[in-house]
Amino acid sequence: MAKILVIDDEASIRRTLKDILEYEKYDTELAEDGFEGIEKAESGEFDVILCDIKMPKMDGIEVLEKLHKKTPDSTVVMISGHGTIDSAVECIKKGAFDFISKPLDLNRLLITIRNAMDKTQLVTETKVLKKKVSKNYEMIGESEAIQSIRQMIERVAPTDARVFITGDNGTGKELVARQLHELSQRAKSPFIEVNCAAIPSELIESELFGHEKGSFTSAVKQKKGNFELANSGTLFLDEIGDMSFAAQAKVLRTLQENKITRVGGEKEIDVDVRVIAATNKDIHKEIQNKNFRDDLYHRLSVILIHVPSLNERENDIPILAAHFLEQICQEHGMPAKKFTDDSFKELQNITWTGNIRELKNVVERLAILCDKTITAENVINFAQPLQMVKKC
Repeated sequence: MAKILVIDDEASIRRTLKDILEYEKYDTELAEDGFEGIEKAESGEFDVILCDIKMPKMDGIEVLEKLHKKTPDSTVVMISGHGTIDSAVECIKKGAFDFISKPLDLNRLLITIRNAMDKTQLVTETKVLKKKVSKNYEMIGESEAIQSIRQMIERVAPTDARVFITGDNGTGKELVARQLHELSQRAKSPFIEVNCAAIPSELIESELFGHEKGSFTSAVKQKKGNFELANSGTLFLDEIGDMSFAAQAKVLRTLQENKITRVGGEKEIDVDVRVIAATNKDIHKEIQNKNFRDDLYHRLSVILIHVPSLNERENDIPILAAHFLEQICQEHGMPAKKFTDDSFKELQNITWTGNIRELKNVVERLAILCDKTITAENVINFAQPLQMVKKC
């Protein structure tokens, strides 16, 4: 049952609202002034708070401000018998969901409460989804290399320093980038990922910097680029070693000036973006071969993080496999399964050319095809289709 808190100094208004709301099957609590209202809001979770503006001791605007400091997710609807456009605007500016004038229109009140509850539900669902996403990007492992990366992330994340991440395909470079973002001051702002290898060279500039309507044949409307979309947040340039030379020059200019110009445009747009780049290539060889600008590399590589291959962190394989198995069983609605000790040893004997991504695929296959306990024989039988080579 949804819970509603009514804060009003008039006893008759409180009783009337309680009767109406309980008739509509809402669990309703009352507070006769702002102090009591804030105390109750802090001690219990309410889907909607109705708060009068004109009250003794503490007026509704002050209550609203304190509620948003102490319980920032509160959905507050302000009510007043002295409603004006100015007071309504002030309430909305300070974070109120809506403003209703007295005498209260019953239909308007109930519709506003339903809309406010929808907003509360969306906030709750967003929190749950963010937790799920964060869980998907956990750094799993206890090897010395992984612990060293964790320490580096904790030290670097709170700064705005640019980070250049290297490592083979499937090692978890994106995971490192996301951890840097989640632990930074920019965590509440967007994290935008661009796979430079997946975008044709003729479109990469439009993707990064946006374009104006009519700037090229298919530009039927104005489009914001990823630098704009990531403003105040983090832009992750994955596989930057595959970016065209022309786009590299524009990225370099943006990093120097913190300004972009859309394709086909003339206006300079200020951007505040933290750039994290990653590649699976030998970037120094790419620079020697004139495929990558050395000045751009030096701009991007304030901090260098190398992510080791799975074969270099063999002791983490049992931890990762057990983690993936639990995760996959939950996602597929399967009963919990487990690996035997000898099955872990078989997994450690495999040369993982696809690294963690490949390990996760194998664990998913084992989870689907095997019984409750996954044995060494299961690993031998079901890993073979991937043509993995055992270590000598």
